[in-house]
Amino acid sequence: MDSVMQTPFKPVDFLSRDVRLDRRPDGSLLLQSNHRLKPYERHVPALLAKWAAEAPDRVWLAQRRGPSRDWHKVTYGEAKAQVDAVTQALLDRGFGPDRAVMILSSNSIEFALLMMAAMQARAPVAPVSPAYSVMSQDHAKLRYVYDLIKPGLVFVQNGEIYAGALAALDLDGVLVVHVDKAPPQRQSLPWSELIATRPTEAVAHSIAAIDAKTIGKFLFTSGSTGMPKAVINTQEMMCANIAMAQMGRTRASDEPPPVSLDWLPWNHTMGGNATFQGNLAEGGTTWIDDGKPLPGLFEETLRNLREISPTSFANVPAGYAMLATALEKDDALAGKFFANLNSLIYGGATLPNDLYERMEALAVKHTGYRLPFLTGWGATETAPTATSVHWASERVGLIGLPYPGVQLKLVPAGEEGRYEVRLRSVIVTPGYYKRPDLTAAAFDEEGFYKIGDAARFVDPADPNQGLIFDGRVVEDFKLTSGTFVLVGTLRANAIAAASPVLQDAVVCAPDHDYIGLLGFPNVAACRRIAGDGGNALSVAQLLEHPAVVETLKGGLARMNAEGRGSSMRVRRVILMEEPPSVDGHEITDKGYINQRATLQRRKALVERLYTGGADVIEID
Repeated sequence: MDSVMQTPFKPVDFLSRDVRLDRRPDGSLLLQSNHRLKPYERHVPALLAKWAAEAPDRVWLAQRRGPSRDWHKVTYGEAKAQVDAVTQALLDRGFGPDRAVMILSSNSIEFALLMMAAMQARAPVAPVSPAYSVMSQDHAKLRYVYDLIKPGLVFVQNGEIYAGALAALDLDGVLVVHVDKAPPQRQSLPWSELIATRPTEAVAHSIAAIDAKTIGKFLFTSGSTGMPKAVINTQEMMCANIAMAQMGRTRASDEPPPVSLDWLPWNHTMGGNATFQGNLAEGGTTWIDDGKPLPGLFEETLRNLREISPTSFANVPAGYAMLATALEKDDALAGKFFANLNSLIYGGATLPNDLYERMEALAVKHTGYRLPFLTGWGATETAPTATSVHWASERVGLIGLPYPGVQLKLVPAGEEGRYEVRLRSVIVTPGYYKRPDLTAAAFDEEGFYKIGDAARFVDPADPNQGLIFDGRVVEDFKLTSGTFVLVGTLRANAIAAASPVLQDAVVCAPDHDYIGLLGFPNVAACRRIAGDGGNALSVAQLLEHPAVVETLKGGLARMNAEGRGSSMRVRRVILMEEPPSVDGHEITDKGYINQRATLQRRKALVERLYTGGADVIEID
């Protein structure tokens, strides 16, 4: 491994690190890039028009279809023609700034085309997490966002799959559009009718009327109550953030167009704004990946990677764990994967060091170089990326430095060297739709957005080394001793230490003498540890298996031995059979655990964690 980590990185043209740090009398800091933000497009549809004119025959979107699962492809020229047709169909039906388009489905070619067409018609796009429709039993979140937005159109890829969701909504006067199958017992317009519409000059007039403040999307994010907020994403927010990312990693004029294999959900800001629209801005090809980093679903991603060689690849740590294992076993797959790869991107959580080293070892084996591991930081409210690791870093866990055009205010928070991060920029949302109360509470007296995260400098003497994420200040609490617990940091450390037993965890609990965990187990990994390849054990039996318990205890005991005081040591754990509940607001639409909602819903388990019980695991 020493020789691997001494291998040079693959040459990539990154933005230089050049920041200004101003210290204020109140102890807060202002951090910003010395680079000026370059000019950016007026709106996202201009990106599609650009590449339809310059490269009409280049494939923009591809997705497996039909019983044979062959690739169905759409070029930039074909896409622009279909988007204009659908734009006309929307204009004919009175769509515009006051009449939104709601999308319930997973990523698809039609999803992308409708999203572009709605923007051209200046109708806000409201893509909703499929979990609200197909995983929820009561559809409470779906009804909430539907009643909030009051869309004029609801789109479903497959009407049969989304029949239950549609039945939960009052669709009187609302146009329902389907692609594959009509919803049973409900009037619905087939997609084919929309794309058969003949565009008129009204399309060009509508596009010309788009300005910087035109709402492009409503993206939904859950708060502590679990009910989604509709975050306004203007055209200027999205286009400015695209320009920031382009500055972070400069593409040479003779460089081939980027290729992306994309599974990240487009209802989420990272997938829909950074990945999907970022690739569009570069004239790239997006191969839609129906796989996911979950047991039984990742095989589809591997199948696709046997055919597609991406130029960059984005995933969450759990996905990289599955990918590294597959690449280590299959040289042909690894050769295809690394053939054109320039960088790896991770998000959602800190990448464990062992995964970083395994992926770099594979990169060196198949390319002769290490590959830069990139990441960023931001939120749905920041369109999304405010800071970025735009250099080949020797470590993981950074959130980087502010992009050009982003100003960070760092407010002292708790421990020495720890800061609450706030930001001000053109990429920050103007607010939450129909919630002026939440909008007012989200900004401080200087207009900085209070994102709720904390960070610290890698090297306080050299800010150009970047920032490290240091938890959520809104989740932190104190023990009875008065010791401050940094929930985000401890949670990430505990999950990594107990790998692979823990898939996620909730840190417990305010006003107690010590820290405990409610753990969501990785059931598939626990079966491997227990040697239960035939699934003979129930989940309850599996979580009591000595090998599973000892793996958990050993990992957390090592973490405790290395911890700095009681705020970084876990004394008790309960492994829970019940997975996080969508309807109980325990898991957000982005797959993140809602700490506060889970503690409230499972308060009986929290109590047992401290009073004791047969399922309580004591950590040395």
